[in-house]
Amino acid sequence: MTGGVTPPLPHPFTALAFDYGLRRLGIAVGQSLTGTASPVTVLRMRDGAPDWPAIAALLATWEPDVLVVGLPLNMDGSEQPLTARARGFARRLRGRFGLPVHEWDERLTSREARERLDAAGRTRAADDAVAAEVILESWLGAHRPAAGS
Repeated sequence: MTGGVTPPLPHPFTALAFDYGLRRLGIAVGQSLTGTASPVTVLRMRDGAPDWPAIAALLATWEPDVLVVGLPLNMDGSEQPLTARARGFARRLRGRFGLPVHEWDERLTSREARERLDAAGRTRAADDAVAAEVILESWLGAHRPAAGS
């Protein structure tokens, strides 16, 4: 999570996840009831900047309760240059849209996305959206409500 205390999430809740990259931004949607996610789209980045109107339109469509941004880390858990950019993107999301934003370790999600696409015989053109799906499924799994909630 970035900055401050986040209020408890409603149950069930909807989440939108982002796989941040300098050229592409993968986006997936999921919900807490089943803990599943689905790829939505891949947006092109311009000089590392996202298409804010397109993101606003996606938020209006999906009406998420929370946003999740994949945090690119090295395999040893240390930060890399892209980590700071992803954190900045997370801060801007929170500032623009006023929703809770959580950062989530995205190590190996691109590999998992490629394996899923290869297994399904699908093109890798959507691998950033599928990586966002993997990020979100992992985050949802760690944020499952307790039994009886």
